[in-house]
Amino acid sequence: MNRTLEWTVRVELSEEGGTTKAEAVLDTGTARLSGQGIARLSPQDPDVPTIGDEVAASRAMHDVAGQLMSVADRAIGESGAGRADGPVPPPYAWSDATA
Repeated sequence: MNRTLEWTVRVELSEEGGTTKAEAVLDTGTARLSGQGIARLSPQDPDVPTIGDEVAASRAMHDVAGQLMSVADRAIGESGAGRADGPVPPPYAWSDATA
């Protein structure tokens, strides 16, 4: 099967009083997933707004990624390709041995 898709991720950020909030929305064209992320400035750290933006946005996108993986895991189980209710698999990433 050959196909090409485009999914859109939108991230909105707001900052007030040392707290940055982010909402990430993934739009697949047929479904939408929304994730939240928060970053708080520590009183002893310098105020660098970009860092708060990056932390909050990454947490929001991580939230969306977890939801998307759950959707995929359920679909795999429903297709008969594997158990959706089994143990949680290890993270999808390169191990230190292959880095």
